[in-house]
Amino acid sequence: MKAATLAEIKKELKHKSEEELLFYCLSLSRFKKENKELLTYLLFEASDEESYIQSVKAEIDLQFSDINNQNYYWMKKTTRKVLRLTRKYIRYSKKKTTEVELLIYFCQKMLSLSPSIKENTVLNNLYERLIVSIRKTISKMEEDLQYDYTLQLDEILVKK
Repeated sequence: MKAATLAEIKKELKHKSEEELLFYCLSLSRFKKENKELLTYLLFEASDEESYIQSVKAEIDLQFSDINNQNYYWMKKTTRKVLRLTRKYIRYSKKKTTEVELLIYFCQKMLSLSPSIKENTVLNNLYERLIVSIRKTISKMEEDLQYDYTLQLDEILVKK
């Protein structure tokens, strides 16, 4: 079965009733956990972005507290896992401010890891790529937000 394009789906959904749309949404939520998470974000958390950011930060804290820091192999593996999770939550929001705040927070948590990420090339490169990504995202924002987030970014760069 070949999937229809997004434009075709959008066109077809315009002709459906409210009850049918509700049925389709509930059907989507049954098949994949990500669909259910996205619907949860859209229905309950999109109206209060600040509390959403705080809940994601709490999840990041929880994940970082579970990192096995006995050797760098496990640190790399679990850090990447936490980054994947963070990026998934960023995708739900689609807001640049949320992306920058969460990635800056992620970088702060990386810097607080023990043993230090400076001692490992892979973790250090991951950190550097995140900084480049944050700078690129900041450059696409309004000037006043650019200034604020650049200050935050500079603070964590000084700590490194």
